[in-house]
Amino acid sequence: MSQPFLSIIIPAYREAERIPGTLLDMDRRLESAGYSYEIVVVNDGSPDATADVVRNLTKLVRNLKLIDLKENMGKGGAVRQGMLLSAGMIRLFADADNSTSIDQFAAMMPLFKDGFDVVIGSRAVPGAKLEPPEPFIRRLIGWMLNLAIQALLLPGIHDTQCGFKAFTQDAAERIFRESRLSGWGFDFEILSLAKKMGYRIKEVPVRWVDAAGSHMTLQGGLQFVRDILIIRWRLWRGGYEPKPQN
Repeated sequence: MSQPFLSIIIPAYREAERIPGTLLDMDRRLESAGYSYEIVVVNDGSPDATADVVRNLTKLVRNLKLIDLKENMGKGGAVRQGMLLSAGMIRLFADADNSTSIDQFAAMMPLFKDGFDVVIGSRAVPGAKLEPPEPFIRRLIGWMLNLAIQALLLPGIHDTQCGFKAFTQDAAERIFRESRLSGWGFDFEILSLAKKMGYRIKEVPVRWVDAAGSHMTLQGGLQFVRDILIIRWRLWRGGYEPKPQN
């Protein structure tokens, strides 16, 4: 297979039950895609049967590949591996719970033709659809955390945490080689690096279906704030400068 147009990276941890539905839905929606693609599942050291389930699905799901990490690296680490080991001209990561289905990529494609380097799904810009809408308290917490992100890192970006982000090959390879975080701060770190490197970023509204899974806890919120400060400090101190080659 020559270089695919699109690589879809799916980080997966303990996803043996949900990943089949996601992959089969993705395969169905991509059946009439007018471009070449690969689907790359990164098993993040899952203790369950996630890797075996994905292997068995390679007979049913077209262009499906597995990266099987033996140790848990966190979502950021798993996405990083997928971005750097995939081959697409455009590289998109999507959540294993299928909260944002792959047909939403159609709205992103014209923006790459218009010269954007990073196009991110957003639940917070006009046109976005949340099914069901988030409870008020979650929206309030998200709004407050986003204010901090905009003030310190990314003015004008309204939703850094939606797990549906696409990058050109050049942007993906440069950004993910420099990224370091694997927890809550992973998403706004890669966007901060994209901004620092001069890449053009665009938010697009998506349809987002709330799936049962992890949500922000108090501990997660504190980690979120800590990661904002870590990234801001590294940017001020030149902590993301590429290391000189020997």
